[in-house]
Amino acid sequence: MSEDRTSPAPAYLPPPLPMSQPRTALISVSDKTGVVDFARALHACGLRLLSTGGTARLLADAGLPVTEVAEVTGFPEMLDGRVKTLHPRIHGGLLARRDLPEHVEALAQHGIAPIDLLVVNLYPFAQATAREGCTLDEAIENIDIGGPAMLRAAAKNWAHVAVLIDPADYAPVLAELQANGPQGIQRSTRFRLAQKVFAHTAAYDGMITNYLSALAAGSEERAEAVPAREPFPAMLSLQLAKTQDMRYGENPHQGAAFYRDVLPAAPAGLPGLLAGWTQHQGKALSFNNIADADAAWECVKSFADTPACVIVKHANPCGVAVGASPAEAYAKAWKTDPTSAFGGIVAFNHPVDAATAEAMQATKQFVEVLIAPGFSAEARSFFAAKANLRLLEVPLPERGGAATGPGSNALDFKRVGGGFLVQSQDAKNVTAAELRVVTRLAPTPAQLADLLFVWKVAKFVKSNAIVYATDGMTLGIGAGQMSRVDSARIASIKATNAGLTLSGSAVASDAFFPFRDGLDVVVDNGAVCVIQPGGSMRDDEVIAAADERGVAMVFTGTRHFRH
Repeated sequence: MSEDRTSPAPAYLPPPLPMSQPRTALISVSDKTGVVDFARALHACGLRLLSTGGTARLLADAGLPVTEVAEVTGFPEMLDGRVKTLHPRIHGGLLARRDLPEHVEALAQHGIAPIDLLVVNLYPFAQATAREGCTLDEAIENIDIGGPAMLRAAAKNWAHVAVLIDPADYAPVLAELQANGPQGIQRSTRFRLAQKVFAHTAAYDGMITNYLSALAAGSEERAEAVPAREPFPAMLSLQLAKTQDMRYGENPHQGAAFYRDVLPAAPAGLPGLLAGWTQHQGKALSFNNIADADAAWECVKSFADTPACVIVKHANPCGVAVGASPAEAYAKAWKTDPTSAFGGIVAFNHPVDAATAEAMQATKQFVEVLIAPGFSAEARSFFAAKANLRLLEVPLPERGGAATGPGSNALDFKRVGGGFLVQSQDAKNVTAAELRVVTRLAPTPAQLADLLFVWKVAKFVKSNAIVYATDGMTLGIGAGQMSRVDSARIASIKATNAGLTLSGSAVASDAFFPFRDGLDVVVDNGAVCVIQPGGSMRDDEVIAAADERGVAMVFTGTRHFRH
C-alpha cells in the first residue's frame, strides 16, 4: 500500500477555484531576501502559504498564517532536515496536470492539494565550499536534495505551476498576480521561470561536480578535514549565459554571440573581469571588439596603482605607457605607433577625466572602444558627441583610493577539434629580486625599471614577441612572427616610422634567444639592456655576445608564450 494512502489526510483542502488562478504557494528558501514581504503580498492575493523549517518560522514570526509542510505530509522533518518535502503530497501537488481529469481525480482520491506557486532557492554550496576551512563533511551537507527535486518538478509542470528561484522575480510575478486577477501568472512568464530553473539546477549540479571531481585521492578517508584539491577536475562542468547576439563573428559570414561564465558562481560580477562591463554609449560591441577589448583590459590592469594606458589593434598592444596621470600615459602610448592606433581599442586602469579626454581629442585618433574603471561627468559629456565610440566601464577593487588587485579567470581555454585545452592563467609577474644578471655589466636602477616594464608588456604580445621601451613607454613592438629576428626588425621599423629612436632602450623577448643573431639585431637597433627567460642550449653563446656588445642582460626564468 502506498505511503500516501496510509498517512493522515492533509490538514486543509482548498475550495475549488479556476485552475488558472494560483491557490497555494510553497515557500522554502535559504536566501531570505524579500521573502517576508513577498509572502505577505501573496497572502493578500488570497494564496495559502506552505513552508518548511526556518522559512516557516520566519513567516509565522511576521504574523502570517503559514502551514508547515509536515502538516501536509503527515511526517515530521527528519534526518536532521534531510527529508522534509520528498513526499507524494508535495510532488503530486507540483506535478499533477490540471488539464487531465485523471490527474485531478488522483489528487482528490489521495487527498493531495495542488501547489500552484513554488518559491525555492538552494543550499549555498558555492559559498560554503569557497569558505576557507570548509571540510568535505560540510560541503556534503550543503548539497541540497529536496530543493532541486521540487524545482525540477514544478518547472516540468510549468504550464500549471509558477516556480521562482530568484528574489529579483518576486516583484514582476506579484505585479502579474495583482493585475490579472483570476487569470493569474501569464503562460509566457511561467515558461521563462521554468527555463531559469533548469539552468539554475544544471549550474548547481555543475558546481558540485567540479568540487568533488577536483578532490585529491583519499579525501573521502578524512571527510572531517579540509580536503586537498587538484587544479584540474577529472570532470569539468561549464555553464555560459548568453548576454548578447552579434551581427557576425570575426568575419561577416560567421554567426556569433557573447556568453559570460556562470560557473563558478557569477565571476562576471567580480571586479576586474571584462564581462562585468557597463556600456555607456556607442553601437553594439562586435565579436572583434570584445576580443580586442579583453586583450587591452588584461594588459592595462596589470599595472595596478600606476596610471597606465594600453592601445590594442588585432589583439596585440601597439602602444603601452605609464605616466603621472591617465592623460600623460595616453600621450606616451599613442606615440609608439600612431598609424596602428587608428581604429584601435584604448584601455585605462584609472578613471578617465576631462584632461584625458582632451588629450585623446588632440591626437584625432579614431577609437572603436574606450575602457576604464570610471569616467568623470566632464569626460562623459565630451565623449557623448562621438556617437560611434563604445564607452565601457569595468569596475576594479578599491584599495587606498586607487584601482588595484583586479580579479582574473582561474582557467584559460583554447578550443580544438573535439575538445578543449585548459590551463591556469599566465599570472606570473617577476620582481626585481627574481631576476638573474648573467652578463658582466649589470643594469642601472633606471634600466632595471625599464626592463620590468617592458617584460610586463611582452607577456601580452603574441609570440614571437620583441618589445622595446624606455621611461615607461613602448618604442617598438614586433608581434606574431615565425622568426624572433623578424619580430626584432619589425619593431625597429615601427619605431622609425613613428619618429622614435631605440637608442638607449630596454628590450624584452618573450622566450629565449635561440641564437645570438636576435641579440645582435636588438643591440644594432640601439638596445642597451635585455630581459629574456633564458633556458636555451645556446645561452652561453648569447651571454658571450651580450658581453661582447657591452650590454646588460637579465634572465627571468619564466617565458610568456602567447598564441
